[in-house]
Amino acid sequence: MTTTSPEPTAAVPASPAWARRPTNLAKAITAELVERIVRGVHPHGSTLPPEPVLCEMFSVSRTVVREAVKVLQEKGLVQVRQGAGTVVTPPVAWNMLDETVLAATIAEDESLAVLDDLVVTRRLLESDMAQVAARVADQDTLDRLRALVDRMDELVHDVPAYHEHDRAFHDTIMRASGNRIARGVVRALESQVINTASYVGVSGLEFCQASNRGHRRIFERIAARDEAGAAEATFTHITEAWLVRRAAAGDPGRLTR
Repeated sequence: MTTTSPEPTAAVPASPAWARRPTNLAKAITAELVERIVRGVHPHGSTLPPEPVLCEMFSVSRTVVREAVKVLQEKGLVQVRQGAGTVVTPPVAWNMLDETVLAATIAEDESLAVLDDLVVTRRLLESDMAQVAARVADQDTLDRLRALVDRMDELVHDVPAYHEHDRAFHDTIMRASGNRIARGVVRALESQVINTASYVGVSGLEFCQASNRGHRRIFERIAARDEAGAAEATFTHITEAWLVRRAAAGDPGRLTR
């Protein structure tokens, strides 16, 4: 009597190496799947493993998997198509303002192209806000900007303190502009990269000194009510500071946009 070997079963992808089982399973699974999609483990145009496989992969119920897939849809990373399964969308469809998507994309961005885009966006928004601030800033704002610039001159040897005042300087201008949406976008973007080595780069005395010369030019143009000058000074400052940090990361790059 002859016997037949059983059909080979598809390999189940490895489960994530969680040190301890997360309290919010759907959130943890969503973050894991976001990282896998961004890394190309599940390239765009492919389908995610079917629901039973995901349940086995993460040792969770179908309810948890469905919740995670729903969040992936909201982030723009997948589409659930009748008869085709859960299809991974191309990067152009991803919500890059979502903190999980942005963080995962930056982590995989060896070319620094995503950070270039972030700096271009920040430069555009902050230049516009500086232009408005030059028109509407009151005396209290001007006094605060002057005090911050003077204080940063004294802090060039203390990099962490310098950067804290640097952020306060930019935020003071954004607040003065009154554009809460633009400020919110800049703050949301920067919150994802503020501690990222590839964005922060290597900074020391010379960097801080050059950076604060840029701050002083911005302040002087705002105090002079020179709207175009304030926008140009901000544009130049953000561009030059990023190119220095980019070079420290091993690629001088160019921002031509």
